[in-house]
Amino acid sequence: MFPARYSVFALCSAAAVVTFILSFAVNPHILWVFGVFAALTIVGILDVTQTKHAILRNYPVAGHFRFMFEAIRPELRQYFFESNQDGRPFSRERRTMVYDRAKDIEGVLPFGTELDVYDINYGWVNHSVCPQSHGKVEELRVEIGGPDCQQPYSASIFNISAMSFGSLSGNAILALNKGAKAGGFYHDTGEGSVSRYHREGGGDLVWELGSGYFGCRADDGGFDPEKFKKQAADPQIKMIEIKMSQGAKPGHGGVLPGAKVTEEIAEARGIPIGKECISPASHSAFSTPMELLGFIKTLRELSGGKPVGFKLCIGHRWEFMAIVKAMLKSGIKPDFIVVDGAEGGTGAAPVEFANRLGTPLRQGLAFVHNSLIGAGLRDDIRIGASGKLISAFDIAGTMALGADWVNSARGFMFAVGCIQSQSCHTNKCPTGVATQDPKRQQALDVPDKATRVANFHRNTIKSLVEFTAAAGLSHPRDFKPEHFYLRAGLREILPASAALTWVKPGALLDPAHDIAGYSTYWAMADAGSFEPAKSLEVAKAQYHHHLGHH
Repeated sequence: MFPARYSVFALCSAAAVVTFILSFAVNPHILWVFGVFAALTIVGILDVTQTKHAILRNYPVAGHFRFMFEAIRPELRQYFFESNQDGRPFSRERRTMVYDRAKDIEGVLPFGTELDVYDINYGWVNHSVCPQSHGKVEELRVEIGGPDCQQPYSASIFNISAMSFGSLSGNAILALNKGAKAGGFYHDTGEGSVSRYHREGGGDLVWELGSGYFGCRADDGGFDPEKFKKQAADPQIKMIEIKMSQGAKPGHGGVLPGAKVTEEIAEARGIPIGKECISPASHSAFSTPMELLGFIKTLRELSGGKPVGFKLCIGHRWEFMAIVKAMLKSGIKPDFIVVDGAEGGTGAAPVEFANRLGTPLRQGLAFVHNSLIGAGLRDDIRIGASGKLISAFDIAGTMALGADWVNSARGFMFAVGCIQSQSCHTNKCPTGVATQDPKRQQALDVPDKATRVANFHRNTIKSLVEFTAAAGLSHPRDFKPEHFYLRAGLREILPASAALTWVKPGALLDPAHDIAGYSTYWAMADAGSFEPAKSLEVAKAQYHHHLGHH
């Protein structure tokens, strides 16, 4: 019998024959109808004879509808079927909040929350029966610069996180930077270095140095001190940030194909036009914790004393603790550390890296904060945080867990026009944000989007001021773990001060303390190497033996 799966193909073939006959016997004007069915018949013949797609071979002609609907599935879901709380990585409600604030529209939520307040992942901040008067928006800043810093920087507590020119279009970079200048907050360059669009915008910059050393890259791909010194002298650059790893793809390097190295990208990164450029997974300027601290000291001297720090997504705990031990041993301290959560990241990454590698922000931030406190170093080092932080609650909750300020990448992408189409890696961004296609990025109107970037920052800070006052506090820095509540199971409610481990000042330096999740890794850490000095089992055994003896 004739297979039912060939029905559409057969109907198209029959219709082609019938319309061909009718065009000659009845009406020549229907010849175009024959053309349509003839084309579909040819498609069906090609489907049956090809060997690449089994679906098309088994369902000639009809199988193409499967691929068509699959291609537009995200749009169908987003525009027709997605609820306010659906959508990943950001729900429609959260995206709408950013759009409204960017457009300077009053953002209110009618008829109560749609969140399940009894969900195990629900978190909140308690309010006070004695709310404070609202503070001043312009006072929400943090001074960054330790004892060895000669040019400390006063940063807003909400800034644009690292996104490179090349990943984002020139118009998007320009709009972001103009918005940062208008709003008085900083713009992290990402590892793609300082482009002409950053300079044209005139806003404060944090120059991020990745393993490719773009902007100060030697011919062999290493670090060039003279090139660094020349660019770091630019007064627009306020701080230097060494990228150890990032939340989107920790421990992953990259290759920029020669075809993508345009004149503008080559100019920003200091690489030859049209030639393949490799960013290795690890740095060549240092390979041990002590060498990292030495590199920080060198960058601080070459930049004329500007704040120098590093960004990382927490991986092996002993590695970060090895850096802390190196600080104690060398006396050299970074001015700041930015903790990136594994949930963060605008960069496209392999699925396993994006989903299953790296520590989420809440745990990573608390670990860094605790490690510095336990080593007696926290007072001299500021901590920034990044990872899906776009609202006043996000900022308050993150500061409660130890951050001094927060950065946002995707939040500001929404402000500049991103619709979360998740086509960043295709060069076909529908809004001209994440593309190098000159025609597509022309759709992004820089003056309008720059205003929206500034609006989003201002309205988020305004909301934070009101949120802080409602909690009975005078400044977001006053948020502490006891203000941030989490569910521990289905029935128990705990403040973060009880739900998470908090280390007392100097506790890591006292061998008598056995701190779960810290002491064992501290014993494994070695200031001279990122490799563990002892195995996990040996470190545990030695600690327990010491405590029993003590």
